[in-house]
Amino acid sequence: MNKHIVSLPGDGVGPEVVQEGIKLLHAVAETFGHRFEFTEYPVGGMAIDMTGSPLPEETLAACRDADAVLLGAIGGPKWSDPTAAVRPEQGLLGLRQGLELYANLRPVRLSPALLAASPLRPDRIEGTDLMVVRELTGGIYFGAKQEPTAAGVAFDTMRYTESEIVRIARIAFDLARTRRGMVTSIDKANVLASGRLWRQVVTDVAKTYTDVGLDHLLVDAAAMHLLRRASSFDVMLTPNMFGDILSDEASMLTGSLGMLPSASLGAGKLGVYEPVHGSAPDIAGQRIANPIGTILSTALLLRHSFDLHDEAAAVESAVDRVLAEGARTADLAQPSEATVGTIEMGDRIAAAVRDTARRSPKGQEDSA
Repeated sequence: MNKHIVSLPGDGVGPEVVQEGIKLLHAVAETFGHRFEFTEYPVGGMAIDMTGSPLPEETLAACRDADAVLLGAIGGPKWSDPTAAVRPEQGLLGLRQGLELYANLRPVRLSPALLAASPLRPDRIEGTDLMVVRELTGGIYFGAKQEPTAAGVAFDTMRYTESEIVRIARIAFDLARTRRGMVTSIDKANVLASGRLWRQVVTDVAKTYTDVGLDHLLVDAAAMHLLRRASSFDVMLTPNMFGDILSDEASMLTGSLGMLPSASLGAGKLGVYEPVHGSAPDIAGQRIANPIGTILSTALLLRHSFDLHDEAAAVESAVDRVLAEGARTADLAQPSEATVGTIEMGDRIAAAVRDTARRSPKGQEDSA
């Protein structure tokens, strides 16, 4: 298989973790007999400095022509003025809109080796394996807004249409069919009109998925139950803002925000894959950032854009193996534990991919 991947390192620790993601994809290509080509383009703050735009036309055009996009992180103190006309996050929103990516998948799976790394008791989180399906191009982030006025007034509009809710709901129900067969839909139907529409439409979609269960939770109750009984969730279907907040909360179940990957998808195979964490400017350049969120994002890339399910599983298995062997970046380590840096963690997981895959029938067949 020959595939072209656009790399968008971005800002802060973005270039450091993307480098490790590319390293893992090279290991997969070598082991399974594929060919992945990479080209790099600017986005976010780096792009503002280079071109004046957080998403240059050349970058967007390259992403449209690619088979997949691997993104690092954007933003930092240099561009943090919320009143600035041009801001790094505009590049991310523009990328989602320009590529028509309306579904964000955020898997939250607790590696058994990290039970002690979570701030929650092991009995609260053991067995956690859930998928947040977040609507990505509607809701309050994209609705009509009013910047603060001299009179001290501002607003953001949470707006949804039936068609937007139907398409994201179908993604959630289809995913549930491949998992444990349960969708929990999140809304605020007791207060918000858009929440009542959300609940009504999701209920209607569920009627065509008789093999998948459905329940509804208000977002505040969902936030509580994530801490009380995380392992009971399978697929969580959320509007844009609620999914943003709940998935960050869920990251602490795994021990660190640095562990979480994500995939932003549309109607076709093209997707943008990135860790959930931000640019972490306080540790940029120190090579201590956790690359696992990016590495697990490459597993999502392999699975969803390339249909390489065995290869994706090899990456995930390699992560579990290296963590089980005791490798910890600083964000995961207990006070008495030694740590490894970004590059060493990437090296260990790449080596484990080669070893794990070569021992599997698929790896042996493709490497012959």
